[in-house]
Amino acid sequence: MSDQHTPVSPADLWPTIEELSARLAASAVHTGTEGVLLRVLKLSEEVGEVAEAIIGTTGQNPRKGVTHTWEDVQAELCDVAITALVALRALTPRAEDVFEGHLRRVRDRPLGPSA
Repeated sequence: MSDQHTPVSPADLWPTIEELSARLAASAVHTGTEGVLLRVLKLSEEVGEVAEAIIGTTGQNPRKGVTHTWEDVQAELCDVAITALVALRALTPRAEDVFEGHLRRVRDRPLGPSA
């Protein structure tokens, strides 16, 4: 495992996703379809943490006040992205190809209605 001071490059993304996936699989209580579904459901938890951080950043809970920073929101969004890529990897060993193909399609589609 890398320490937090080791530089990370874009080339490290998929090897890191593979490493995280392997570590999670090695300690998984639930496997097979159930394990995959729980990995996907983890996304809901992470998205909830983004919402909690935004509420905390803006002080929208009068009982708690300001409890988070925009850096917390950024970190939670990163957790969502990582969790999504790990969930994709749980669904297919070709996660990198699937993601890159989908990213190209999203990049190439028009942003508005076609004329």
